[in-house]
Amino acid sequence: MSAVMPTVDESLRSLPERLPKGERLLWQGAPDWRRLALNVFHIRGLALYFGAIIAYCLVAAAMDGTPLQDAALSTAKLSGAALAPIGFLTVYAWLVGRSTTYLITDQRVVMQFGLALPMTINLPFGKIESAALKHNAKGFGDVSLLLNSGDKLAYLVLWPHVRPWRLARSEPMFRAIPDVGRVGQLLARALAASADMPAPAAPERQPGHVTPGVTTGVTGSQTPVAA
Repeated sequence: MSAVMPTVDESLRSLPERLPKGERLLWQGAPDWRRLALNVFHIRGLALYFGAIIAYCLVAAAMDGTPLQDAALSTAKLSGAALAPIGFLTVYAWLVGRSTTYLITDQRVVMQFGLALPMTINLPFGKIESAALKHNAKGFGDVSLLLNSGDKLAYLVLWPHVRPWRLARSEPMFRAIPDVGRVGQLLARALAASADMPAPAAPERQPGHVTPGVTTGVTGSQTPVAA
């Protein structure tokens, strides 16, 4: 059993000028920090959670006859407690977006990320068993990579650039990228070319449409793009 080891490859920092000879860059992108905040760190759900608590406390205070000044002070304290984690996660999403680069060449997938300890994950096409994409709103989405059974990466090393809850066999993932359908098809064609297979046709994606064996949709769908 082998492991795909994180490596620091400084020659990739200035892509595409310094790619190794004979290798061609196909796509380079990064997560959208706003979509990271919404879809990965779930700040909307967190805001709703704290909003419900604040609303409950206001109703309880009104029913108990609490003076308006005391109720306002309590609400301000709760609002401050809510803004702290939401603000932290928003800033963290912005930092992750700024420090991350995803790349697809004609030979491999590369993921560069890390705040305190930047690293580069190199995934040659031969180590990728299949790929799948997940459509979110407004053309954004995720592309996950299922590695060969003998190639493993630690879930915590990859987070948040990993498919959620796949702990035993973690799947590296491009998170919150724009125009995800085009990127998925580009990756599928590159994998097919590497394996000397016919390039897959781009599927028509319609809201709520179901393809035999594959569930598709605008939000929350996971669609295979290559196998």
